[in-house]
Amino acid sequence: MIIDTHAHLNFKAFDRDREEVIKRTLQGGVLAINVGAGKETSKKAVEISCKYPEMYSSVGLHPIHVDDEDFSKEEFKKLIKKGVVAIGETGLDKERGDSIKQRKVFLDHISLAREENLPLIFHCRKAHKEMIDILKKEEGIKGVMHCFTGKMKEAKEYLDMGLFLGFNGIIFKMNLKKVIEKVPLDKILVETDCPFLSPFKDKERNEPLFIEEIIKEIAKIKGIKEEEVKTKTSQNARNLFGIKKDPVISGSD
Repeated sequence: MIIDTHAHLNFKAFDRDREEVIKRTLQGGVLAINVGAGKETSKKAVEISCKYPEMYSSVGLHPIHVDDEDFSKEEFKKLIKKGVVAIGETGLDKERGDSIKQRKVFLDHISLAREENLPLIFHCRKAHKEMIDILKKEEGIKGVMHCFTGKMKEAKEYLDMGLFLGFNGIIFKMNLKKVIEKVPLDKILVETDCPFLSPFKDKERNEPLFIEEIIKEIAKIKGIKEEEVKTKTSQNARNLFGIKKDPVISGSD
C-alpha cells in the first residue's frame, strides 16, 4: 500500500464526509498519517487512528498556532497511544513572525520526541537557516522535512543529518525539479497535506488518494517507473515511522 505521510483528515474540511473519505482511501490502497496542528486536531487524529488501525497519527502544535494555545509536553504525552507514530508538525514559520516562542515550543517537541523515541514531522517556512542551526545542535534526530521548498544546498544539509524530505502538491506550484532530480529516492517521502495543495485545478479539496499524482510527477522528473517510487517511498515511510506491515483493511466491504 502507498503511504501518505502527511494528511489532515482530522481537520474541519472533512467533518461532513470523513468516514466516506477514509473508506475510499483505504479501498484505494492508501494508508495515511494524520498530523496534528494543535491539541484538538491532535486528539482528532488519535481518535481516527484508534478507530481505524490502518490510519496513523502524529501529535503536535504547529508553529503558526503557538500564540493561540500553550504547548504542554505532559498534556501532549497523554495523547500518545497505539497508532501515534510521530511528534509534530512542529518547527519555524517566519511568515507568521520570528517568534521566540516558536523556537521554545519547537525544542519542547524535540524533547518529547526523544522521550517517546518517535520521529518528528518538521514544518519550515522561510526559516531554513534557523532550522538548520537548531537541528545541528541536536544529535540523533529522526524525522521528515514536510513540504520541502528549499534549495539543494538546504536539502543537502537536512540529508546529511539523516532526515527525509517530504514532497506534495507544492511541486506543481513551485519549481523543485532540480531538487527532486538530485535527492536520492531512498530519502524521499510522498504526502498530500490534504485538504490543502490539491494537484487538480478543478478540485479545491485535496484527499489522500491524490497521492498518485505526486508519485507520477516524481517518477516523471526522475525518469523512473511509478511503481519504483510507490515501493521505495512507502518503504521509507515504514522505516521512519515504524509501520511494520500492511494491515487487514476494515470497512472495505
